[in-house]
Amino acid sequence: MKSIFSICLFLFTGILSAQSVQSPSKNITLEFKLIGGKPSYTVNYKNRPVILESLMGLKLKETTDLASDFTVAEIKSSTFNASWQPVLGEQSNIVNHYNEMKVALLQQKTDRKLNIIFRVFDEGIAFRYDFPQQKSLNYFIISDEVTQFNLTGDHKVFWIPGDYDSQEYVYNESKLSEIDNDKLNLNNGIALKTIGGRYVVQSPLMMKSADNLYLNIFEAAVVNYPVMHLNVNVKTFKTSAQLVPNAIGDKAYLQTPCVSPWRTVMVSDDARDIVCSKMILNLNDPSKIDDTSWIKPMKYVGIWWEMHVGKSTWDFAGSQNAQNAADQALIPTGKHGATTENTKRYIDFAAKNGFDGVLVEGWNVGWEDWFGNWKEEVFDFVTPYPDFDIAAISAYAKAKGVKMIMHHETSGSVANYERHMDRAFENMVKYGYPAVKSGYVGRIIPRGEFHDGQTMVNHFNYAARRAADYKLMINSHESSRPTGYGRTYPNYIAAEAARGNEFNAWSTGNPPMHETILPFTRLLGGPMDYTPGIFEIKMNIYDPAKTEQVHTTLTKQLALYITMYSPLQMAADLPENYEKYADAFQFIKDVAVDWQESKYLEAEPGDYLTVVRKAKNSEKWFLGAITDENARKSTIALDFLPKGQKFKAIIYEDGKDADWQKNPKSYKIRSVEVNSKSKINLVLAPGGGTAISFEPVK
Repeated sequence: MKSIFSICLFLFTGILSAQSVQSPSKNITLEFKLIGGKPSYTVNYKNRPVILESLMGLKLKETTDLASDFTVAEIKSSTFNASWQPVLGEQSNIVNHYNEMKVALLQQKTDRKLNIIFRVFDEGIAFRYDFPQQKSLNYFIISDEVTQFNLTGDHKVFWIPGDYDSQEYVYNESKLSEIDNDKLNLNNGIALKTIGGRYVVQSPLMMKSADNLYLNIFEAAVVNYPVMHLNVNVKTFKTSAQLVPNAIGDKAYLQTPCVSPWRTVMVSDDARDIVCSKMILNLNDPSKIDDTSWIKPMKYVGIWWEMHVGKSTWDFAGSQNAQNAADQALIPTGKHGATTENTKRYIDFAAKNGFDGVLVEGWNVGWEDWFGNWKEEVFDFVTPYPDFDIAAISAYAKAKGVKMIMHHETSGSVANYERHMDRAFENMVKYGYPAVKSGYVGRIIPRGEFHDGQTMVNHFNYAARRAADYKLMINSHESSRPTGYGRTYPNYIAAEAARGNEFNAWSTGNPPMHETILPFTRLLGGPMDYTPGIFEIKMNIYDPAKTEQVHTTLTKQLALYITMYSPLQMAADLPENYEKYADAFQFIKDVAVDWQESKYLEAEPGDYLTVVRKAKNSEKWFLGAITDENARKSTIALDFLPKGQKFKAIIYEDGKDADWQKNPKSYKIRSVEVNSKSKINLVLAPGGGTAISFEPVK
């Protein structure tokens, strides 16, 4: 009866004192209240403020905003605690436990309804806007969000600039007050500085406060909506949502009933709680694919790195013959990588070493004229070059027990890809390709759209859904960053959507701290195809004039197979390089890519990460430890191993004189017998790492 009375009071007066909901552990408290009819919230962690009073709501185009003049019609609270089993993942069982508060708002003058749904987990909070079906609000256009995340101080922050077309940046580590996009060379020239010292950065935004709280602002379940970047005031630390516009400046076109993505804030005094969180996945819908038996993890090699290092080319003819490409008068240059002969060489290598698949890039007509020309029709995704016999290669791979991975580069021409998508997928099914790597390099066609806008988000999600109809897996590159949609469509097996390993081949590269930040940012939303495993670190081996190099030691490249989770992992280097270092290559051959259990033993964003994982359907464990540019020592207790069982630990570690710059290929391998009571000393060189496999002793 008290609840009924309270609800009636809200309807009558529109007055609401703060209503709160806590995490199951009671460490996190979220409070909601109306301030003069405007919805707002605050977040505390162990009685310490995390998010100060922050407004909520949305601005609508050509109609009254959904940000003020509200009364509370009803508040409902509930608890959810269940577990689910991902098809592929870091662990075979994920617990989804939260307390929920649903606030039903009524706008007095317009009679419009807006629900705000809050969920509070042990590692953070989430909320979304829910638009019920209603006569007073049917079809509408969002021009902005009012959503704020007002921070308590000048936190240390790991950020990349708010480029609507790319996430392929090196992370900056600075104070919030030191964010400055004007000093950066953005891919599309958008500095995004606004009045009053505000800058746009990308989410997820990882932070650490002066009192050692770890915070992360992100989003989950981005469906039919643009990506959220963050507008940061570097003077007041007030932060708000910045939605990516379309070609005419609108943010989203919606029709009730519908929902927004979840806005998330993770917080803990232990960095491991952030990096191991499954909150983003838990906020997405369960799998919509009933039969998932065809979705398989894959470890693969491919014709890819040799193009990046200049050994071969994607195109068949060479750019000097681009004028002939339209007439198919292709004149071979002799450097084309995707030949029948070369592909068979990779298939042989995969079969010999137990790899599941082979990726081939540059197999199809169009590469002579694909980049920078902004042409709508370059690829048809089915026509191979004259020196790539797709039927013979398919038969050869099948005979060797190896799966082929298709490559579809769209060159940003999304309309062209969608026109050809069904024929392209039918072609894959015909030749037995179970997975496709799609690419979106360049500016988007239709012109004026951004990679992170609503149109492109819908395209990336549609590609996964359509591929599922053909029982095909998707690995997207240059896409918007994942926000957990791989739970709903688990055939969306991986994505790039960050600065990957290829930048080390032809640019200033990725600094040693780069891989210690990505698990706290990009990987929170889903697996990343980072393409680790480069053994020939310095590029001058291919050309004496080259100064580029991979910014890690060789054994850190091994450790990345553990610290950078993906069920789709590439051994990215050339077969001949692996043959030179066969003893180190053994770890890549042995390591699993699908996991029963994962434990994050040590974690500090920008500094180090140590992870141990148990292979699915196996008793083997694998450990990966990485550091930034600083050498590091630590001692790891092996209490994760089952009691009473002995294991052979094969340790791949940096040599005594190893250094990512001076001596990156110095490594040693040793074996020791261990059990759950044992400890192992880790000694990581600057930019280094350690990889360990634990095999049961029978």
